[in-house]
Amino acid sequence: MLTVLGFAMIATFLVLIMMKKMSPIAALVLIPALFCVAVGQGAQLGDYVIDGVSKLAPTAAMLMFAIVYFGVMIDVGLFDPIVRAILRFCKADPVRVVVGTAVLAAIVSLDGDGSTTFMITVSAMYPLYKRLGMSLVVLTGVAATANGVMNTLPWGGPTARAATALKLDAGDIFVPMIPALAVGLLFVVALAYVLGRRERKRIGYLTLDEALATGADAETVLVGAGGGTDEGPGTRKGEGRSAQRTGGTDGGAGATPTAAGAGTPDEDLAVPGFQGLDPNRATLRPRLYWFNAALTVALLTAMILEVLPIPVLFLIGAALALTVNYPRPAEQKERLAAHAENVLNVSGMVFAAAVFTGVLTGTGMVKHMADWLVGAIPEAMGPHMALVTGVLSLPLTYFMSNDGFYFGVLPVLAEAGAAHGVSPLEIARASLVGQALHMSSPLVPAVYVLVGMAKVEFGDHTRFTVKWAALTSLVVLAAAVLFGLV
Repeated sequence: MLTVLGFAMIATFLVLIMMKKMSPIAALVLIPALFCVAVGQGAQLGDYVIDGVSKLAPTAAMLMFAIVYFGVMIDVGLFDPIVRAILRFCKADPVRVVVGTAVLAAIVSLDGDGSTTFMITVSAMYPLYKRLGMSLVVLTGVAATANGVMNTLPWGGPTARAATALKLDAGDIFVPMIPALAVGLLFVVALAYVLGRRERKRIGYLTLDEALATGADAETVLVGAGGGTDEGPGTRKGEGRSAQRTGGTDGGAGATPTAAGAGTPDEDLAVPGFQGLDPNRATLRPRLYWFNAALTVALLTAMILEVLPIPVLFLIGAALALTVNYPRPAEQKERLAAHAENVLNVSGMVFAAAVFTGVLTGTGMVKHMADWLVGAIPEAMGPHMALVTGVLSLPLTYFMSNDGFYFGVLPVLAEAGAAHGVSPLEIARASLVGQALHMSSPLVPAVYVLVGMAKVEFGDHTRFTVKWAALTSLVVLAAAVLFGLV
Protein backbone atom coordinates (compact mmCIF):
# COMPACT_ATOMS: atom_id res chain seq x y z
CA MET A 1 0.00 0.00 0.00
CA LEU A 2 2.77 2.43 0.95
CA THR A 3 4.58 1.55 -2.28
CA VAL A 4 1.57 2.47 -4.41
CA LEU A 5 0.91 5.66 -2.46
CA GLY A 6 4.57 6.68 -2.69
CA PHE A 7 4.61 6.39 -6.47
CA ALA A 8 1.20 8.07 -6.64
CA MET A 9 2.42 11.00 -4.56
CA ILE A 10 5.46 11.55 -6.76
CA ALA A 11 3.42 11.20 -9.95
CA THR A 12 0.79 13.64 -8.68
CA PHE A 13 3.45 16.19 -7.81
CA LEU A 14 5.16 15.96 -11.20
CA VAL A 15 1.93 16.08 -13.20
CA LEU A 16 0.60 19.12 -11.34
CA ILE A 17 3.76 21.20 -11.68
CA MET A 18 4.38 20.21 -15.31
CA MET A 19 0.79 21.15 -16.17
CA LYS A 20 1.25 24.34 -14.14
CA LYS A 21 -1.78 23.61 -12.00
CA MET A 22 0.21 24.38 -8.85
CA SER A 23 3.40 26.21 -8.07
CA PRO A 24 6.32 23.96 -7.00
CA ILE A 25 6.42 25.38 -3.48
CA ALA A 26 2.70 24.78 -2.94
CA ALA A 27 2.86 21.29 -4.46
CA LEU A 28 5.87 20.35 -2.32
CA VAL A 29 3.91 21.21 0.82
CA LEU A 30 0.27 20.33 0.16
CA ILE A 31 0.59 17.07 -1.78
CA PRO A 32 2.75 15.21 0.78
CA ALA A 33 0.58 16.57 3.60
CA LEU A 34 -2.50 15.14 1.87
CA PHE A 35 -0.85 11.77 1.28
CA CYS A 36 0.41 11.66 4.86
CA VAL A 37 -3.19 11.91 6.02
CA ALA A 38 -4.23 9.32 3.41
CA VAL A 39 -1.85 6.71 4.86
CA GLY A 40 -3.27 7.32 8.33
CA GLN A 41 -0.25 9.11 9.74
CA GLY A 42 -1.57 12.65 9.78
CA ALA A 43 -0.85 12.97 13.50
CA GLN A 44 2.86 12.49 12.81
CA LEU A 45 2.99 15.08 10.00
CA GLY A 46 4.57 17.70 12.28
CA ASP A 47 7.34 15.33 13.36
CA TYR A 48 8.08 14.33 9.75
CA VAL A 49 8.26 17.95 8.61
CA ILE A 50 10.50 19.04 11.49
CA ASP A 51 12.79 16.09 10.82
CA GLY A 52 12.97 17.00 7.14
CA VAL A 53 13.59 20.67 7.90
CA SER A 54 16.37 19.86 10.37
CA LYS A 55 18.16 17.76 7.74
CA LEU A 56 17.85 20.40 5.01
CA ALA A 57 18.45 23.48 7.18
CA PRO A 58 22.24 23.48 6.56
CA THR A 59 21.58 23.28 2.81
CA ALA A 60 19.12 26.18 3.00
CA ALA A 61 21.63 28.25 4.98
CA MET A 62 24.37 27.46 2.46
CA LEU A 63 22.17 28.50 -0.44
CA MET A 64 21.05 31.72 1.27
CA PHE A 65 24.56 32.98 1.93
CA ALA A 66 25.95 31.57 -1.35
CA ILE A 67 23.35 33.61 -3.25
CA VAL A 68 24.32 36.72 -1.29
CA TYR A 69 28.04 36.08 -1.82
CA PHE A 70 27.92 35.42 -5.54
CA GLY A 71 25.31 38.12 -5.97
CA VAL A 72 27.77 40.61 -4.49
CA MET A 73 30.57 39.23 -6.68
CA ILE A 74 28.37 39.78 -9.73
CA ASP A 75 27.54 43.30 -8.52
CA VAL A 76 31.20 44.26 -8.08
CA GLY A 77 32.17 42.94 -11.53
CA LEU A 78 34.16 39.80 -10.69
CA PHE A 79 32.61 37.80 -13.53
CA ASP A 80 32.50 40.55 -16.15
CA PRO A 81 35.77 39.37 -17.80
CA ILE A 82 34.30 35.86 -18.08
CA VAL A 83 31.24 37.29 -19.79
CA ARG A 84 33.40 39.31 -22.20
CA ALA A 85 35.49 36.24 -23.03
CA ILE A 86 32.36 34.19 -23.69
CA LEU A 87 30.95 37.00 -25.81
CA ARG A 88 34.11 37.04 -27.92
CA PHE A 89 33.88 33.27 -28.41
CA CYS A 90 30.13 33.02 -28.90
CA LYS A 91 29.62 36.27 -30.82
CA ALA A 92 25.92 35.97 -31.66
CA ASP A 93 25.87 32.44 -33.06
CA PRO A 94 23.32 30.33 -31.14
CA VAL A 95 25.43 27.20 -31.68
CA ARG A 96 28.46 28.78 -29.99
CA VAL A 97 26.28 30.19 -27.22
CA VAL A 98 24.82 26.80 -26.27
CA VAL A 99 28.16 25.01 -26.56
CA GLY A 100 29.72 27.79 -24.47
CA THR A 101 27.03 27.18 -21.84
CA ALA A 102 27.94 23.49 -21.62
CA VAL A 103 31.68 24.17 -21.41
CA LEU A 104 31.32 26.94 -18.84
CA ALA A 105 29.00 24.85 -16.64
CA ALA A 106 31.42 21.90 -16.80
CA ILE A 107 34.44 24.04 -15.88
CA VAL A 108 32.74 25.82 -13.00
CA SER A 109 31.41 22.46 -11.74
CA LEU A 110 34.97 21.59 -10.71
CA ASP A 111 34.23 23.31 -7.39
CA GLY A 112 31.78 20.51 -6.62
CA ASP A 113 28.84 22.75 -5.75
CA GLY A 114 25.82 22.87 -8.05
CA SER A 115 24.46 26.16 -6.71
CA THR A 116 27.75 27.93 -7.37
CA THR A 117 27.89 26.48 -10.89
CA PHE A 118 24.38 27.63 -11.74
CA MET A 119 24.83 31.13 -10.32
CA ILE A 120 28.00 31.76 -12.32
CA THR A 121 26.74 30.09 -15.51
CA VAL A 122 23.40 31.89 -15.57
CA SER A 123 25.00 35.23 -14.69
CA ALA A 124 27.38 34.89 -17.63
CA MET A 125 25.03 33.45 -20.24
CA TYR A 126 21.63 34.96 -19.46
CA PRO A 127 22.38 38.28 -21.21
CA LEU A 128 23.28 36.52 -24.47
CA TYR A 129 20.18 34.33 -24.42
CA LYS A 130 17.97 37.34 -23.78
CA ARG A 131 19.60 39.50 -26.44
CA LEU A 132 19.36 36.80 -29.10
CA GLY A 133 15.86 35.71 -28.15
CA MET A 134 17.04 32.16 -27.44
CA SER A 135 15.07 29.65 -25.40
CA LEU A 136 16.01 29.89 -21.74
CA VAL A 137 15.11 26.24 -21.08
CA VAL A 138 18.03 25.38 -23.35
CA LEU A 139 20.25 27.31 -20.95
CA THR A 140 18.90 25.58 -17.85
CA GLY A 141 18.76 22.13 -19.46
CA VAL A 142 22.33 22.17 -20.78
CA ALA A 143 23.74 23.66 -17.57
CA ALA A 144 21.96 21.13 -15.35
CA THR A 145 23.00 18.14 -17.48
CA ALA A 146 26.64 19.21 -17.70
CA ASN A 147 26.73 19.79 -13.96
CA GLY A 148 25.12 16.40 -13.36
CA VAL A 149 27.94 14.59 -15.17
CA MET A 150 30.54 16.59 -13.23
CA ASN A 151 28.69 16.00 -9.95
CA THR A 152 30.38 12.59 -9.82
CA LEU A 153 33.67 14.21 -8.74
CA PRO A 154 34.83 12.71 -5.42
CA TRP A 155 34.17 16.00 -3.63
CA GLY A 156 30.81 16.46 -5.34
CA GLY A 157 28.92 14.07 -3.05
CA PRO A 158 27.64 10.91 -4.79
CA THR A 159 31.03 9.19 -5.07
CA ALA A 160 31.80 9.88 -1.42
CA ARG A 161 28.38 8.55 -0.41
CA ALA A 162 28.84 5.38 -2.45
CA ALA A 163 32.30 4.85 -0.96
CA THR A 164 30.98 5.36 2.57
CA ALA A 165 27.93 3.14 2.12
CA LEU A 166 29.94 0.24 0.68
CA LYS A 167 33.14 0.85 2.68
CA LEU A 168 35.26 1.43 -0.43
CA ASP A 169 37.91 3.95 -1.45
CA ALA A 170 36.45 6.90 -3.38
CA GLY A 171 39.45 6.92 -5.72
CA ASP A 172 38.92 3.25 -6.64
CA ILE A 173 35.36 4.10 -7.62
CA PHE A 174 35.95 7.37 -9.46
CA VAL A 175 39.27 7.06 -11.29
CA PRO A 176 38.32 4.04 -13.46
CA MET A 177 35.02 5.82 -14.31
CA ILE A 178 36.82 8.84 -15.82
CA PRO A 179 36.72 7.53 -19.43
CA ALA A 180 32.97 6.84 -19.23
CA LEU A 181 32.29 10.21 -17.62
CA ALA A 182 34.42 11.89 -20.29
CA VAL A 183 32.23 10.26 -22.94
CA GLY A 184 29.19 11.59 -21.09
CA LEU A 185 30.66 15.10 -21.06
CA LEU A 186 31.46 14.91 -24.77
CA PHE A 187 27.89 13.82 -25.37
CA VAL A 188 26.63 16.89 -23.48
CA VAL A 189 28.78 19.12 -25.71
CA ALA A 190 27.45 17.31 -28.79
CA LEU A 191 23.91 17.72 -27.46
CA ALA A 192 24.59 21.42 -26.95
CA TYR A 193 25.73 21.65 -30.56
CA VAL A 194 22.52 20.00 -31.78
CA LEU A 195 20.33 22.22 -29.60
CA GLY A 196 22.31 25.24 -30.79
CA ARG A 197 21.70 24.28 -34.41
CA ARG A 198 18.02 24.03 -33.63
CA GLU A 199 18.06 27.50 -32.06
CA ARG A 200 20.01 28.88 -35.02
CA LYS A 201 17.40 27.48 -37.39
CA ARG A 202 14.63 29.06 -35.33
CA ILE A 203 16.04 32.57 -34.93
CA GLY A 204 18.57 32.75 -37.76
CA TYR A 205 22.35 33.05 -37.89
CA LEU A 206 23.10 36.36 -36.23
CA THR A 207 26.41 38.21 -35.98
CA LEU A 208 27.47 41.34 -34.17
CA ASP A 209 29.11 44.16 -36.10
CA GLU A 210 32.92 44.07 -35.97
CA ALA A 211 32.82 47.33 -34.07
CA LEU A 212 31.69 45.36 -31.03
CA ALA A 213 35.00 43.48 -30.90
CA THR A 214 37.40 46.14 -32.18
CA GLY A 215 36.10 49.15 -30.30
CA ALA A 216 36.05 51.24 -33.50
CA ASP A 217 33.66 54.15 -33.71
CA ALA A 218 30.81 52.63 -35.61
CA GLU A 219 27.22 51.75 -35.04
CA THR A 220 26.72 48.31 -33.51
CA VAL A 221 24.33 46.29 -35.62
CA LEU A 222 22.77 42.94 -35.00
CA VAL A 223 21.96 41.44 -38.37
CA GLY A 224 19.73 38.50 -39.28
CA ALA A 225 19.81 36.89 -42.69
CA GLY A 226 16.54 37.44 -44.47
CA GLY A 227 13.37 39.02 -43.22
CA GLY A 228 10.82 37.57 -40.88
CA THR A 229 9.20 38.28 -37.56
CA ASP A 230 11.01 39.32 -34.43
CA GLU A 231 11.81 36.40 -32.13
CA GLY A 232 13.26 38.37 -29.26
CA PRO A 233 15.28 41.44 -28.26
CA GLY A 234 17.62 42.40 -31.08
CA THR A 235 16.93 39.34 -33.22
CA ARG A 236 15.31 38.44 -36.49
CA LYS A 237 14.17 35.12 -37.80
CA GLY A 238 16.31 34.04 -40.77
CA GLU A 239 17.44 31.25 -42.96
CA GLY A 240 20.78 30.58 -41.31
CA ARG A 241 23.01 32.62 -43.65
CA SER A 242 25.85 34.55 -42.05
CA ALA A 243 25.27 38.28 -42.20
CA GLN A 244 27.90 40.55 -43.66
CA ARG A 245 29.65 43.39 -41.93
CA THR A 246 27.70 46.59 -42.44
CA GLY A 247 30.53 49.09 -42.03
CA GLY A 248 28.57 51.21 -39.61
CA THR A 249 25.36 51.52 -41.64
CA ASP A 250 22.01 50.18 -40.60
CA GLY A 251 22.77 46.97 -42.44
CA GLY A 252 20.07 47.28 -45.05
CA ALA A 253 17.11 44.95 -45.17
CA GLY A 254 16.76 42.61 -42.26
CA ALA A 255 19.09 44.55 -39.96
CA THR A 256 18.12 45.63 -36.50
CA PRO A 257 20.23 48.34 -34.88
CA THR A 258 20.76 47.69 -31.20
CA ALA A 259 23.23 50.25 -29.97
CA ALA A 260 25.19 53.24 -31.06
CA GLY A 261 28.34 54.76 -29.75
CA ALA A 262 31.86 53.67 -29.09
CA GLY A 263 31.15 50.02 -29.77
CA THR A 264 33.26 48.53 -26.98
CA PRO A 265 32.84 44.86 -26.04
CA ASP A 266 31.25 45.90 -22.73
CA GLU A 267 28.27 47.37 -24.54
CA ASP A 268 26.83 43.93 -25.19
CA LEU A 269 26.56 43.34 -21.48
CA ALA A 270 23.67 45.78 -21.21
CA VAL A 271 20.56 43.79 -22.05
CA PRO A 272 17.03 45.23 -21.96
CA GLY A 273 15.28 43.93 -18.86
CA PHE A 274 18.50 42.56 -17.36
CA GLN A 275 20.89 45.15 -15.98
CA GLY A 276 22.84 42.85 -13.66
CA LEU A 277 25.95 43.08 -15.85
CA ASP A 278 25.58 46.68 -16.97
CA PRO A 279 29.21 47.84 -17.44
CA ASN A 280 28.31 51.26 -16.04
CA ARG A 281 26.50 50.09 -12.91
CA ALA A 282 27.21 51.93 -9.69
CA THR A 283 27.94 48.74 -7.76
CA LEU A 284 31.20 48.03 -9.63
CA ARG A 285 34.38 47.94 -7.54
CA PRO A 286 37.23 47.67 -10.10
CA ARG A 287 39.93 48.65 -7.56
CA LEU A 288 38.95 45.66 -5.43
CA TYR A 289 38.91 43.17 -8.30
CA TRP A 290 41.93 41.17 -7.19
CA PHE A 291 40.78 41.13 -3.57
CA ASN A 292 37.43 39.70 -4.66
CA ALA A 293 39.13 37.17 -6.96
CA ALA A 294 41.47 36.05 -4.17
CA LEU A 295 38.58 35.83 -1.70
CA THR A 296 36.59 33.66 -4.11
CA VAL A 297 39.53 31.35 -4.81
CA ALA A 298 40.22 31.05 -1.08
CA LEU A 299 36.55 30.33 -0.40
CA LEU A 300 36.33 27.60 -3.05
CA THR A 301 39.64 26.09 -1.92
CA ALA A 302 38.48 25.99 1.69
CA MET A 303 35.25 24.38 0.54
CA ILE A 304 37.06 21.64 -1.41
CA LEU A 305 39.46 21.02 1.50
CA GLU A 306 36.51 21.02 3.94
CA VAL A 307 38.25 23.48 6.27
CA LEU A 308 34.85 24.42 7.70
CA PRO A 309 31.27 23.37 6.91
CA ILE A 310 30.14 24.94 3.61
CA PRO A 311 27.32 27.02 5.19
CA VAL A 312 29.83 28.55 7.60
CA LEU A 313 32.29 29.32 4.79
CA PHE A 314 29.66 31.12 2.72
CA LEU A 315 28.36 32.98 5.78
CA ILE A 316 31.86 34.31 6.52
CA GLY A 317 32.54 34.95 2.83
CA ALA A 318 29.32 36.93 2.39
CA ALA A 319 30.05 39.02 5.48
CA LEU A 320 33.60 39.79 4.27
CA ALA A 321 32.46 40.60 0.73
CA LEU A 322 29.80 43.01 1.96
CA THR A 323 32.04 44.69 4.52
CA VAL A 324 35.03 45.27 2.22
CA ASN A 325 33.15 46.22 -0.94
CA TYR A 326 30.40 48.25 0.71
CA PRO A 327 31.69 49.65 4.01
CA ARG A 328 28.61 51.78 4.66
CA PRO A 329 25.73 49.89 6.38
CA ALA A 330 23.22 51.58 4.07
CA GLU A 331 25.02 50.15 1.04
CA GLN A 332 25.08 46.70 2.62
CA LYS A 333 21.35 46.84 3.27
CA GLU A 334 20.80 47.89 -0.33
CA ARG A 335 22.78 44.92 -1.66
CA LEU A 336 20.96 42.50 0.64
CA ALA A 337 17.63 43.92 -0.50
CA ALA A 338 18.67 43.55 -4.14
CA HIS A 339 19.18 39.80 -3.68
CA ALA A 340 16.36 39.20 -1.20
CA GLU A 341 13.96 37.87 -3.81
CA ASN A 342 16.35 35.12 -4.94
CA VAL A 343 17.20 34.25 -1.35
CA LEU A 344 13.54 33.98 -0.34
CA ASN A 345 12.53 31.96 -3.40
CA VAL A 346 15.33 29.44 -3.06
CA SER A 347 15.30 29.03 0.73
CA GLY A 348 11.50 28.80 0.69
CA MET A 349 11.69 26.06 -1.93
CA VAL A 350 14.25 24.12 0.12
CA PHE A 351 12.10 24.17 3.23
CA ALA A 352 9.07 23.19 1.16
CA ALA A 353 11.09 20.27 -0.25
CA ALA A 354 11.78 19.30 3.37
CA VAL A 355 8.07 18.56 3.76
CA PHE A 356 8.16 16.29 0.71
CA THR A 357 11.28 14.37 1.77
CA GLY A 358 10.19 14.28 5.40
CA VAL A 359 6.87 12.62 4.55
CA LEU A 360 8.44 10.23 2.02
CA THR A 361 10.98 9.06 4.58
CA GLY A 362 8.92 9.27 7.75
CA THR A 363 5.94 7.29 6.47
CA GLY A 364 8.21 4.57 5.12
CA MET A 365 7.21 5.18 1.50
CA VAL A 366 10.81 5.43 0.30
CA LYS A 367 11.81 2.14 1.94
CA HIS A 368 8.81 0.29 0.57
CA MET A 369 9.37 1.71 -2.94
CA ALA A 370 13.04 0.72 -2.88
CA ASP A 371 12.29 -2.77 -1.54
CA TRP A 372 9.63 -3.28 -4.22
CA LEU A 373 12.01 -2.24 -7.00
CA VAL A 374 14.81 -4.47 -5.73
CA GLY A 375 12.41 -7.37 -5.23
CA ALA A 376 11.09 -6.97 -8.77
CA ILE A 377 14.51 -7.80 -10.23
CA PRO A 378 14.36 -11.30 -11.80
CA GLU A 379 16.74 -13.90 -10.38
CA ALA A 380 18.28 -14.32 -13.83
CA MET A 381 19.51 -10.72 -13.69
CA GLY A 382 21.66 -11.46 -10.64
CA PRO A 383 24.95 -11.76 -12.57
CA HIS A 384 24.15 -8.42 -14.22
CA MET A 385 23.42 -6.50 -11.03
CA ALA A 386 25.90 -3.77 -11.94
CA LEU A 387 23.96 -3.02 -15.12
CA VAL A 388 20.68 -3.23 -13.18
CA THR A 389 22.07 -0.77 -10.63
CA GLY A 390 23.01 1.66 -13.38
CA VAL A 391 19.52 1.53 -14.91
CA LEU A 392 17.82 1.85 -11.51
CA SER A 393 20.02 4.82 -10.59
CA LEU A 394 18.12 6.96 -13.11
CA PRO A 395 14.64 6.84 -11.58
CA LEU A 396 15.78 6.28 -8.01
CA THR A 397 18.15 9.27 -7.82
CA TYR A 398 15.50 11.40 -9.52
CA PHE A 399 12.71 10.49 -7.11
CA MET A 400 14.92 10.17 -4.03
CA SER A 401 17.66 12.18 -2.39
CA ASN A 402 21.24 11.00 -2.89
CA ASP A 403 21.37 10.11 0.80
CA GLY A 404 18.28 7.92 0.47
CA PHE A 405 19.62 6.12 -2.59
CA TYR A 406 23.24 5.64 -1.58
CA PHE A 407 22.67 4.80 2.08
CA GLY A 408 19.31 3.05 1.78
CA VAL A 409 19.16 1.29 -1.60
CA LEU A 410 22.75 0.83 -2.76
CA PRO A 411 23.80 -1.54 0.06
CA VAL A 412 20.83 -3.79 -0.78
CA LEU A 413 21.79 -3.82 -4.47
CA ALA A 414 25.42 -4.53 -3.58
CA GLU A 415 24.40 -7.43 -1.34
CA ALA A 416 22.24 -8.90 -4.11
CA GLY A 417 25.16 -8.52 -6.55
CA ALA A 418 27.64 -10.12 -4.16
CA ALA A 419 25.47 -13.25 -4.04
CA HIS A 420 26.12 -13.61 -7.77
CA GLY A 421 29.82 -12.72 -7.68
CA VAL A 422 29.44 -9.06 -8.74
CA SER A 423 32.08 -6.79 -7.20
CA PRO A 424 30.88 -3.95 -4.92
CA LEU A 425 33.17 -1.65 -6.93
CA GLU A 426 31.18 -2.37 -10.09
CA ILE A 427 27.94 -1.67 -8.23
CA ALA A 428 29.34 1.58 -6.84
CA ARG A 429 30.54 2.78 -10.25
CA ALA A 430 27.22 1.93 -11.88
CA SER A 431 25.37 3.89 -9.19
CA LEU A 432 26.96 7.13 -10.43
CA VAL A 433 25.50 7.13 -13.93
CA GLY A 434 22.13 8.62 -12.95
CA GLN A 435 23.60 11.91 -11.72
CA ALA A 436 22.99 13.72 -15.01
CA LEU A 437 19.26 13.21 -14.43
CA HIS A 438 19.46 13.66 -10.68
CA MET A 439 20.53 17.31 -11.00
CA SER A 440 17.09 18.21 -12.40
CA SER A 441 15.19 16.39 -9.65
CA PRO A 442 12.65 18.47 -7.72
CA LEU A 443 14.41 17.26 -4.56
CA VAL A 444 17.71 18.97 -5.48
CA PRO A 445 17.79 22.48 -3.97
CA ALA A 446 20.33 23.79 -6.50
CA VAL A 447 17.90 23.34 -9.40
CA TYR A 448 15.71 26.06 -7.91
CA VAL A 449 18.68 28.44 -8.01
CA LEU A 450 19.06 27.59 -11.70
CA VAL A 451 15.45 28.08 -12.77
CA GLY A 452 14.98 31.06 -10.46
CA MET A 453 17.91 33.04 -11.80
CA ALA A 454 17.07 32.11 -15.41
CA LYS A 455 13.41 33.03 -14.84
CA VAL A 456 12.22 29.66 -16.14
CA GLU A 457 9.19 27.75 -14.85
CA PHE A 458 10.26 24.55 -13.11
CA GLY A 459 7.67 22.57 -15.08
CA ASP A 460 9.04 23.89 -18.37
CA HIS A 461 12.57 22.99 -17.31
CA THR A 462 11.47 19.48 -16.35
CA ARG A 463 9.63 18.82 -19.61
CA PHE A 464 12.61 19.94 -21.66
CA THR A 465 15.48 18.51 -19.65
CA VAL A 466 14.43 15.09 -18.38
CA LYS A 467 14.65 13.31 -21.75
CA TRP A 468 18.08 14.74 -22.59
CA ALA A 469 19.46 14.15 -19.09
CA ALA A 470 18.19 10.55 -19.08
CA LEU A 471 19.78 9.97 -22.48
CA THR A 472 23.08 11.38 -21.19
CA SER A 473 22.97 8.99 -18.21
CA LEU A 474 22.35 6.04 -20.54
CA VAL A 475 25.31 7.11 -22.69
CA VAL A 476 27.55 7.11 -19.58
CA LEU A 477 26.23 3.66 -18.65
CA ALA A 478 26.83 2.32 -22.17
CA ALA A 479 30.38 3.70 -22.13
CA ALA A 480 31.01 2.11 -18.73
CA VAL A 481 29.84 -1.26 -20.06
CA LEU A 482 31.93 -0.84 -23.22
CA PHE A 483 35.05 -0.07 -21.17
CA GLY A 484 34.38 -3.06 -18.90
CA LEU A 485 33.84 -0.93 -15.80
CA VAL A 486 30.48 -2.41 -14.83
